Amino acid sequence: MAIVIYNTLTRKKEEFVPIKKGVIGMYVCGPTVYDEPHIGHARSAYTFDVIRRYLRYRGFEVKFVRNVTDVDDKIINKAKEEFPGEDLNIAVKKVSEKYLKAYHDDMNALGIEPPTEEPMATGYIKEMVKFIEELIKRGLAYQSGPDVYFDIKKAKNYGKLSGQNLEKMETGARIVPGENKKDPLDFALWKGAKPDEPSWDSPWGKGRPGWHIECSVMSSKILGDAFDIHGGGLDLIFPHHENEIAQSEGAGKKFARYWIHNGLLTIDAEKMAKSLGNFITIKDFISKYKNADFLKMIFLSTHYSHPVDYTADKITEARQSLGRIARFLEKVGVKWKNKKIDEIEVLKDKFTAAMDDDFNAPKALAVIFELVNVANKNIDDRDFAYNASLAVNELLDIFGLSVKAESNDDKEIDAKIAERNKARKNKDYALSDKIRKELEEKGIVLEDKKEETTWRRKV
Repeated sequence: MAIVIYNTLTRKKEEFVPIKKGVIGMYVCGPTVYDEPHIGHARSAYTFDVIRRYLRYRGFEVKFVRNVTDVDDKIINKAKEEFPGEDLNIAVKKVSEKYLKAYHDDMNALGIEPPTEEPMATGYIKEMVKFIEELIKRGLAYQSGPDVYFDIKKAKNYGKLSGQNLEKMETGARIVPGENKKDPLDFALWKGAKPDEPSWDSPWGKGRPGWHIECSVMSSKILGDAFDIHGGGLDLIFPHHENEIAQSEGAGKKFARYWIHNGLLTIDAEKMAKSLGNFITIKDFISKYKNADFLKMIFLSTHYSHPVDYTADKITEARQSLGRIARFLEKVGVKWKNKKIDEIEVLKDKFTAAMDDDFNAPKALAVIFELVNVANKNIDDRDFAYNASLAVNELLDIFGLSVKAESNDDKEIDAKIAERNKARKNKDYALSDKIRKELEEKGIVLEDKKEETTWRRKV
């Protein structure tokens, strides 16, 4: 069965056919390293980690490139804030190194595999200068003072990725003070140097590249002028990815064939922001819950292209769902005979069919639970149970889930809840209240439902 992908560029599902048989070139926009990574960053990184893992599972060799923006206005401002009075070039380097390490540490904690290549923007300045020179030569860019801008009116089919209408975009557009561009919609390819800021030599004087140019240059340099997949968050479609297409095609490159964008994350239906007090870093999450798989399960519960809402209830559901799998794997016990069993193979094919359909992880995850349910019914059949456990682990690996048996702490909590349920049944409400209070003091919140009592840790 063929893999079908929703292509943002064409706004429809298309059969995925790589440029080179058996090999996939994939470029994903990576971090701008100026702050601690948050769980929104985790969603994007995890989405494309799963896609890469699945493509590899289907037999492809995947060359996965994720860039790092290590010079940028936000990084410069952070350097001034964290290292006041220090040489700005040194301070910027310190900030980018500090937060790139934080990003790597967090990706490792999440179990997200490193990219095949991770180019740094500052490592490709010469190539960016050459690229800009080519755009000027072709009449698509112009120098204005110390800056160079892309002439948006010269781009063919501008807006084809985002669906933006150029005439409508002109309405209300304005030129920010300090910019020397002809048209409000023109974007910077090269920024003239400001006092003390990091800068590099160029035909237009000292300066640094604009944001959009780095991805066009690094993707084509590493993957070639045409490559298979370009990915990133929904918020990057415009203007970042739209501008990438304009400048890359303007320079005569075919560029990316399939565009994949992940939906954004909210916290209890609100946008995540430090000002709202709902900003959750990846470190915060790992420190609190000790298990990155809870976060991954929240992401898997929604199709990658849709928005996902992070709530305490979903963490509880994730813990319980993973617990079901863990208990099954624990019951299977010792290794037995490795053999193909038709019923298990049918379910594996069902998983593949779901993922082949635009990486439908929620549907594929449901198949894993279906497999667990079937295996539990056949738990006394050692061949079936053992081979089902092999299949479950094989499919979990595609999702980067390392399900383990519940901790002793979790088992103690479940035992306390069982004791409380018995007390409630016997109308011993004093003991029931005592157990609830004991658990609350440990940060455990009980939720009594019609047929069961569930628990979660305080968020």
